[in-house]
Amino acid sequence: MYRLAYAVIGYVLSLVFLTFTEAGADAQQATPAAIAVGTVAAEFKPIERSGTFVGRVEAVERVDVRARVTGYLDEVLFREGDLVKEGAPLYRIEKGLFEAAVTSAEAALERSKASKVLTEIQLKRAQELLDKASGTAVARDQALAADQQADAQIRGDEANLATARINLGYTEINSPIAGKIGKTNFTKGNVVDPNSGVLTTIVSQDPMYVSFPVSQREYLAARERNANVGKTRVRIRFSDGTTYGQVGEINFVDVSVNRSTDTILVRATFPNPDGMLIDGQLVQVILESGKPEEKVLVPQAALIADQAGIYVFVVEDGKAAIKRIKVGAEIGADVVVDQGLKGGEQVIVQGLQAVRPGAPVQAAPLPNTIDRS
Repeated sequence: MYRLAYAVIGYVLSLVFLTFTEAGADAQQATPAAIAVGTVAAEFKPIERSGTFVGRVEAVERVDVRARVTGYLDEVLFREGDLVKEGAPLYRIEKGLFEAAVTSAEAALERSKASKVLTEIQLKRAQELLDKASGTAVARDQALAADQQADAQIRGDEANLATARINLGYTEINSPIAGKIGKTNFTKGNVVDPNSGVLTTIVSQDPMYVSFPVSQREYLAARERNANVGKTRVRIRFSDGTTYGQVGEINFVDVSVNRSTDTILVRATFPNPDGMLIDGQLVQVILESGKPEEKVLVPQAALIADQAGIYVFVVEDGKAAIKRIKVGAEIGADVVVDQGLKGGEQVIVQGLQAVRPGAPVQAAPLPNTIDRS
């Protein structure tokens, strides 16, 4: 009997041990492992008030080079895309006919001067005869008229000679400005004339203009924040998201509003020492004015978008939690948070692929200088 009792007790204890073992295993399976994530603190930083607009780069000087006389192109003296100096030779037109025209005009002028010598002598003689009562007033008047005609002929021939020399000079087409030269539309051997169109185009390089339209509302708001609009700092961002290193200054505000768009054209000047700004380039213009404001910034790498809007994951009590936010301007790799964060939150920027709402996480703070992508 005792053996049977001990056997029953042992069986019951085995069942109890097995039950606790299975319960422990189930508990371990029910508690998922914490996900390792990298976090960055949402921090307050002084941010200047800014507005963003779409602008276009414009050369300060732009010249369409054209032929001013008719002739064959003898030479093209530049390499397309090069920087050229003011006065540099660009094209040479065949000179023979123009040199002959100059020689002909010089000869005509010499004839006129010789005729003038003769008319002066004849006028002097006619006047002397009239003074001695040996001549007539009619003869003197005819001599005077002939002398005046000789004067007019000289002036006309001098003008013709000047025109011939100017036309000869037009056979040398030089750069009127310093800048970068485009492609040539005519090559050696082609006949060009004033109606041939543009031979090539030259645009100046440094500085450059950036023009952009501003709505009346935004313009008035900018004036209210800063009475001297001309002192507003201007920055530009390229299509790849990079920001231009030079700061521009507003140098012109149009005198009238565009009635079709209700905007005012504003223009800023930017240094362009490295030639990064190209005439006609589309850029994003950022106006910075007013006193800096403290704003919460988070890395752009932390942003997630869905149908409900934009949100970030933050670490709360060791778990991932969603925070819906409203974002503002982009500041380099960061973005301004206008609503949704108070500052100080640990925002998840690494390991987001495995994070789910409420999932336990093991946060590792990242330094501000680390690559957060």
